[in-house]
Amino acid sequence: MSNHDVITFNQVSFAYQKITALKDVNLKVAKGEFTCIVGPNGGGKTTLLKLILGLVQPENGTISILGQTPTMARKRVGYMPQYAHLDPAFPASVMDVVLMGRLTKGRFFFNREDKKKALGAISHVGLSDLAFQGFHELSGGQRQRALIARALCSEPELLLLDEPMANVDHQTEENLMTVLKSINQDITILLVSHDLGFVSRHVKQVICVNHTVVTHPTSQISGTMIQDIYNQDLIMVRHDQQCGEKENCCD
Repeated sequence: MSNHDVITFNQVSFAYQKITALKDVNLKVAKGEFTCIVGPNGGGKTTLLKLILGLVQPENGTISILGQTPTMARKRVGYMPQYAHLDPAFPASVMDVVLMGRLTKGRFFFNREDKKKALGAISHVGLSDLAFQGFHELSGGQRQRALIARALCSEPELLLLDEPMANVDHQTEENLMTVLKSINQDITILLVSHDLGFVSRHVKQVICVNHTVVTHPTSQISGTMIQDIYNQDLIMVRHDQQCGEKENCCD
């Protein structure tokens, strides 16, 4: 592994009960990159994240994360899952939720240092004024920020975000992306998203996952490539353009 490579996959394959999820994956992500993972449902995006986290083991090939095996490196990786599985009726504050990021195996209490790190993470995502407000009282975008803060609370060197922009409006997307760009100054970020039109404005390369993995610069993304990735016609919407009544903003 290069000193600048945070993630390295070498000929990695994985299958669920003999059904191939990923095959012969070669992948490198350099330190400091902000990269997007795209691909159809069932194409292997979640499996790729699980392999990075060491939650599943490859059948073939080798994986290096931050110069270690995925299992050894797990404490250095922050993860925001697509679904939080938090009961909205549970009386947890933003602080309570973010502190969960400090939990480790066999440890069930928080000390002063943990609370300091949690407040720092909350400040980083712009929620300081809401630190002790109920999590269930937040808007969708504020909840996403709180969950990003939970992932940051462990002081990771690599941040994995699974669909952080799901179910939020365009302005909230823009606000979240501003937060993530600030975080990216210190932390390598991999973000899963289906919104190519949005993320292509903010990241330099895209990891296309559909049982195999190919990395493309976002400047090369075209309608034909999207069709190849998703095996169907899709509309790519440009969020950064204003349209007149007779104009078509879709590529």
